Amino acid sequence: MSVLKEFKDFAMRGNVMDMAVGVIIGGAFGKIVGSLVTDILMPPIGYMLGGTDFSNLFINLGDKPVATLADAQANNIPVIAYGSFINNIINFLIQAWAIFLIIKAINRMTPKKPEAPAKEPRLCPHCFGEVDDRATRCPHCTSEL
Repeated sequence: MSVLKEFKDFAMRGNVMDMAVGVIIGGAFGKIVGSLVTDILMPPIGYMLGGTDFSNLFINLGDKPVATLADAQANNIPVIAYGSFINNIINFLIQAWAIFLIIKAINRMTPKKPEAPAKEPRLCPHCFGEVDDRATRCPHCTSEL
């Protein structure tokens, strides 16, 4: 069998295609949540905290003073961009919460299999001790079954 045919067989399996669709949808979902955090949630949170722009919070590690993160990046000045890190943490938490809610909803919609009733134990007719179904003698009183 040729390598090309083997690859085609592998790539066309159902679970590989499902995974590919999941990755594509996940990427799009990530962009939506990223925009939600950056454009919708963080500005009011920054406003409530005294007009702080989280995306512009950084620690300058270089010698030249800069006013904004964009200036630091343009001048190749090393910085610790902790504001961006805060945005990414909030982004992650929102995505994790959304995935949790989706999985919870899917689990609710999935029909549950009825559990089999518990099997009645086999009891010895003489001592009423529990006996294995394959036993020919009771392990408790040694009576024949």
